Amino acid sequence: MGYETLNSEVSNHIAVIRLDRPDAMNALSTQLLGELARALRAAQDNDKVRCIVIAGSEKAFAAGADIKEMSEKSFADVFMGDLFGPEVDVMLRIRKPIIAAVGGYALGGGCELAMMCDFIIAADTAKFGQPEVNLGVVAGIGGTQRLTRAVGKAKSMDMHLTGRFMSAEEAERAGLVSRVVPGKKLMDETLAAAGKIAEKSMVTVTAIKEAVNQSQEMSLSQGLLFEKRMFHALFNTEDRAEGMKAFLEKREPQFRDR
Repeated sequence: MGYETLNSEVSNHIAVIRLDRPDAMNALSTQLLGELARALRAAQDNDKVRCIVIAGSEKAFAAGADIKEMSEKSFADVFMGDLFGPEVDVMLRIRKPIIAAVGGYALGGGCELAMMCDFIIAADTAKFGQPEVNLGVVAGIGGTQRLTRAVGKAKSMDMHLTGRFMSAEEAERAGLVSRVVPGKKLMDETLAAAGKIAEKSMVTVTAIKEAVNQSQEMSLSQGLLFEKRMFHALFNTEDRAEGMKAFLEKREPQFRDR
C-alpha cells in the first residue's frame, strides 16, 4: 500500500521519508502521522535499511500540527482518542538511527518531530519554534520536555512563552541541531552522514543509540553503569573483534552485524 502524504524510498541502505503535504506546509495531520508511523515500521523491518532520514520541503520541514483538523475537537475527543500518542510511540520504538533534515519551518509539532529524531541537520534557512501559546494550548508531542533538555530552561521558556522562532544559527549555538549547512546542500550533507552510519556495525550503532537515549532518563551514576555494561557486552560480538583487528592491520573493517 502506498502513501498519500509522504514519499518513502530506500537507496544505498538509507530510507528517505519525505513529508509531502505542500498545500499545508507539511502540517502533521492524523493521516500523515499514521503514514509516517507505517513508513518507519517498514524501514525498521527492512534488513536493507541501516539508517533513516526524515525530510520535508525547502519551504517547510513541517509547519506544525494540522490546526484545521484539531480546531473542532473537544477535550473528550483528544483525550479518549489519545491524539498523537500511538504514532509517537511507534517512532520512539524505532531502533535504527533517524536523522532529521530540516529546511525552512519546523514549528510546533514539526519542531517536536525533528527533536524525536536522533539528531538534526539544518539548512541555513531553517527556523524552529514552539508557538502553541498563540493557539491557547501547550506543546503536545514533547516540546516542553525535549526542547528544555536540548537548549536549557531559559531559551525553552522564551520560545514557549513568546512564541518566537529560533534561527538555524541560534539553534546550532544552543545545541538543538548538530550542524548547519547551506540549503542547497542539505540533503547531500544529510545523506553523507547517513551513509557514514550505514557503514558501521548495526549492533554497535544500536547500542550507541540506546546508551545516549538512556542518558536522558537516568542519573549520571546509573547512565555510566549502563554505558559500561554495554561496552563490556560488545566484546562478545564478531564486529568488535573485526573492528579492533582492522585498526591494528590499518585497513577498513568489514562488519557483519554479529
